[in-house]
Amino acid sequence: MNKAESRQVSDYLELAGYQSSDKLQKADLVVLNTCVVRQSAESKVHGMLGYLKGMKGQKPDLSIIVTGCFVDSDIKQLEKSFPHVDLFFKPSDYSKLLNCVEMQSIVRHEEIACLPSSRNIEVSAFIPIIQGCNNLCSYCIVPYRRGKERSRPIDEVVCEVIELAARGTKEVTLLGQNVNSYGHDLPAPSDLADLLSALNHVPGLNRIRFLTNHPKDMSQQLVQTIATLDKVCRHINLPLQAGSDDILKAMWRCYTAEQYRQLVGSIRGYIPEVALSTDIIVGFPNESDEQFKQTLGMLEEIRFDTVHVAAYSPRPGTIAAREHLDNISTEIKKERLKKIEETQANIATEINSRLMSKTVEVLVEGKKGGKWYGRTLSNKLVFFESNDNCLGRLIDVTIVKTSPWSLQAQRE
Repeated sequence: MNKAESRQVSDYLELAGYQSSDKLQKADLVVLNTCVVRQSAESKVHGMLGYLKGMKGQKPDLSIIVTGCFVDSDIKQLEKSFPHVDLFFKPSDYSKLLNCVEMQSIVRHEEIACLPSSRNIEVSAFIPIIQGCNNLCSYCIVPYRRGKERSRPIDEVVCEVIELAARGTKEVTLLGQNVNSYGHDLPAPSDLADLLSALNHVPGLNRIRFLTNHPKDMSQQLVQTIATLDKVCRHINLPLQAGSDDILKAMWRCYTAEQYRQLVGSIRGYIPEVALSTDIIVGFPNESDEQFKQTLGMLEEIRFDTVHVAAYSPRPGTIAAREHLDNISTEIKKERLKKIEETQANIATEINSRLMSKTVEVLVEGKKGGKWYGRTLSNKLVFFESNDNCLGRLIDVTIVKTSPWSLQAQRE
């Protein structure tokens, strides 16, 4: 989401006559797009704001703009704490940005809703389709910073994707804090299945992805729709967060471990080739050794293709921060995080080894270390060598080496 919003900000600034600077020190205007999902991220924000304050002391004409989840409802307090910042605006509230750079007379937001990036086109583009979240997971700061759910109309999203595809984008990833809630707040109620069906007919578009999903909101209709659409990738991110019902209840996740198992069974029943990824939080307040073992057990039982794991970090203002002490030590959190990573590495090693000598289709996204790289329909990262310009092409390759994190291949 931050990448997509940074791209949008950059596009607005380019329309206003700005050009991207290759070095921070050369910039006349700096936009800091922030994340505060964990304490480490918020600490980086404070560090960068301090650095920018020093820059502005040496370069008084420097303009500093801050957006993202660091910007809460108390903007006046932020202005008091960081007087060197010229503008704070909430995520996706671009009207304040337009006023700041005197663009209102140049362009209106409605007029460029369908405008693709003015820079070099991306093979794979992120498309926000819904902002905010109506869930109140006890550990999460997002609803307090991004507000209630607000969906973009289907026609607007389709228009943007058509324009991007016409200019060379081959894959889009639809984004939302809870993408499964898409459309329910629109004047003519619709859902993610409707949007996926509409995008499946866009000429020139090869692949569609979406994230992130909430298990309690992923309907059977959506699963069945995914199974019937040829452009929707066979990869679903389905955050589990914990394998203990007691911890899930304390997290306010609104499902049990058994309900999660049943959902996975339904998904695999309709889409046997699906690759599943998940998110895990370790060290949530009061998490016992036994409760952590239940999470490990879920990983070993379900066997995800990818697991994103993080240690619990209390966020001021959230339910968990108000109601629970952060009483799991840093050492225990690190031990549990390491155990999750080791367990998942073994699982991913086995899953990916099944692809040895198989031929897979890769959408080529770029080049790194002299090799082309891209992803399969199931989101496997693949590297291969070729003297041709493969950027943006669908290439069949044969897997010659596997690892938990990526695959090496030879071109057919």
